[in-house]
Amino acid sequence: QVQLVESGGGLVQAGGSLRLSCAASESIFGSNILGWYRQAPGKQRELVAAITSGGSTNYADSVKGRFFISRDGAKNTVFLQMSSLKPEDTAVYYCHFFKAGMLPSWGQGTQVTVSS
Repeated sequence: QVQLVESGGGLVQAGGSLRLSCAASESIFGSNILGWYRQAPGKQRELVAAITSGGSTNYADSVKGRFFISRDGAKNTVFLQMSSLKPEDTAVYYCHFFKAGMLPSWGQGTQVTVSS
C-alpha cells in the first residue's frame, strides 16, 4: 500500500493562501487518481479536488476558482494551492490515492484553519 505524507497546513487569515503538499512513498505508475478531501468538525469527509495521472481535474463547487490541484509525476507529489481562503474552508485536509487493483491510501491529515 502506498504511504502518503501531507504537509503545508496551518493558520491563515481569511483571504489568505496556503499550499498543501502530499508525497507518496513510492513511484506511482499507470492510471491512478490523487486527490484532496477535507473533513470539518461534525461534518462528513468531502472531496475537494482530484487529478488523474493524465492530468484531468475535478473540483468541488465550493472551491472552484480558488483552489488549484497539480501533480509532479517525477516526485510522486500532489499539491493543492488554496487562495482566497474562507473560514468555512477550515478542516482537516487528507490526501488520497486510488488505483484499480490496489488498496486505496489516505494520508494522516493536515489541519487548515482560516480565521475571520
